[in-house]
Amino acid sequence: MRADLLFDDVEGLDEALAAVDGFDAVLVGGLLRPHPAQAGGLSGLADAVAGTPLASRVAEAAEKTSAGGGEEGHFVALAAARTALLGSVHDALVARVDEVTGRPVADPAATAPGSGEDRPGNLLVAARGWLCDLARTGWQGIDHELVGGAAPVVSAMLPDPALRRLATLLDGFAAELAACCPGATLERVPVRRWADLWARALVLTLPGAASTPAVDAVSGRLLPLGVDVQEHPTAVQAQVHAVFEPADGGASRLVRASVSAPKPDTVVGAGLWQLLRPHMSLLAAVGEGRAVELDAMPLTAEGDLLWDDTRARAGEPADAFTTARVALPAAAYAVSPLDRHPARIAVPVLVEGYGVAGAEDARDAAGEVVLDIAGCRLRVDTDRIPAAGPLTPEAVASSGACLGLLRWDAGAFLLQPLAVERTVRKKPVAVHAGAWAGGTTDKAGVRAEKAATDAVTVLRERAGKLLRT
Repeated sequence: MRADLLFDDVEGLDEALAAVDGFDAVLVGGLLRPHPAQAGGLSGLADAVAGTPLASRVAEAAEKTSAGGGEEGHFVALAAARTALLGSVHDALVARVDEVTGRPVADPAATAPGSGEDRPGNLLVAARGWLCDLARTGWQGIDHELVGGAAPVVSAMLPDPALRRLATLLDGFAAELAACCPGATLERVPVRRWADLWARALVLTLPGAASTPAVDAVSGRLLPLGVDVQEHPTAVQAQVHAVFEPADGGASRLVRASVSAPKPDTVVGAGLWQLLRPHMSLLAAVGEGRAVELDAMPLTAEGDLLWDDTRARAGEPADAFTTARVALPAAAYAVSPLDRHPARIAVPVLVEGYGVAGAEDARDAAGEVVLDIAGCRLRVDTDRIPAAGPLTPEAVASSGACLGLLRWDAGAFLLQPLAVERTVRKKPVAVHAGAWAGGTTDKAGVRAEKAATDAVTVLRERAGKLLRT
């Protein structure tokens, strides 16, 4: 792993992000009557895509919007330009990761969108209209009446599985906006985040953008690498990253398998696994350190397994670090065109040979864990280490090998640990974030499980009483 390449400048990166930031600043005040100072953000976005097929449409959209005459089609063009720019940033960063890891990239043709039925146009038009109203008003002008306009659109979309992706996005976006109303009183606006959500939702309202992805049935051996736990006060998701080796001897691939469940905000830590375990046998395999044999398991072109327990059975023991050293370097990965965004970068890597003397020495001035790899300092994203497992920042700081996800945030690459190897009594010991996924005999894990079991039992009893009344 050429860690030094992670810290070299990427040509054109700063300019592309500056164009995005300029446009995002315009959305704060709104597109209805842009101030002269905002015109620079619109023209900067148009200039950034001047050499692309979007050039003429975005130039027209920027001109019309600067004059206060922006219409729905113009806003869609601006959102598309912003999406394309961040896609180019994603591609440049992923190309740098390719240099660092030397890993192959899947054939772009494999990520072509699947076919889908034409969805009800009136619902997409309604969603697009609400998003355009938001853009005209701007984040500082939002109020409960405007934000509440999303509710009937979301309610009409949710029964249709093909529209549920967009409906969920709109619902979550509207909830965030509602929590911040009125916008005029906001001390701090999450400019990049809200612009991301707005642009992605607007692009998804275009015909065919949210079509069902292409799916194949695959058979072979799945070698888990680790679990990324994503927690929200009312929901939790466990995403397993793994290497898939096809039974027909084809090229191995990086894949993901996810399971999610609703949860009350009182269930945290090890209690999360009790909510997730009934839905995926893969979690048990991860906890036990085993491979999984797949038989005709649905797999999208982007590498997402649509998990079905009936098509999986536990295989032989498979150590994640052995998989990372032997199988990971040859595993290709693919990205869906609409998922090309720097925030979506999460590439499994194995980092070894770094110098960390201890937890205190490994922490920089901000209290973060930093790995010194041949003189290069790679920050560890300790905030993403879940409380539902034995992995801790201190374990990372005292380790000699780290298996994690390489991400990019705030202008720099960082590492999210999934597992580490450390020396205990002169023997290598692995510590995994998902070690408790399938149950544990670890003393700390057992105590956490018991406390979580008591909380979950009480909640289920209360829920049962409510249903019976």
